[in-house]
Amino acid sequence: MFTVRSVVLDEVAVSRVLRRMAYEIAERAGPNVYLVGIQTGGAHLAARMAKILAHDADPHGKPRLGAVDITLYRDDLYLGQPKQELGRTDLPESVDGQTVVLVDDVLYTGRTVRAAMDVLLDYGRARAIHLAVMVDRGNRELPIQPDFVGVRVPTGPNESVRVMLQERGETDQVVLREKVG
Repeated sequence: MFTVRSVVLDEVAVSRVLRRMAYEIAERAGPNVYLVGIQTGGAHLAARMAKILAHDADPHGKPRLGAVDITLYRDDLYLGQPKQELGRTDLPESVDGQTVVLVDDVLYTGRTVRAAMDVLLDYGRARAIHLAVMVDRGNRELPIQPDFVGVRVPTGPNESVRVMLQERGETDQVVLREKVG
């Protein structure tokens, strides 16, 4: 059980941060970037960034959009964890030779991103894979670093960060939560 300790980003700030990240991605990765969201929060964020870039599209290209489900690639799948609901990987175009930007809502240990890269590698050989996250919590357990960051929120062992999105029926915001009990 968690209690909200503070609001890190409100609705206006979430929109501003997503727009900035989308423009940074387009500038560094090119207009034809393949945005691939990690289900579910990352997929929603990738879709929003694709919409931003398509609206302000470079006439030479527009971003492509996909999503990956990491359920079967988790390194704790058989460690007695509660069974995860199987999601859907949707990569409408090949990743071969593409510049892919993996998108997630929160980066913490790096294990989710490692699993997402394994999914991508099973689908082909991307030219490059970059990482974009709305929130970087620090405290990595694997050598994974983001290329694009919305906000950095260092957290302690009893804290967590939640990205709340309208796609899930919530008001857009990022909150810092503290474990109770």
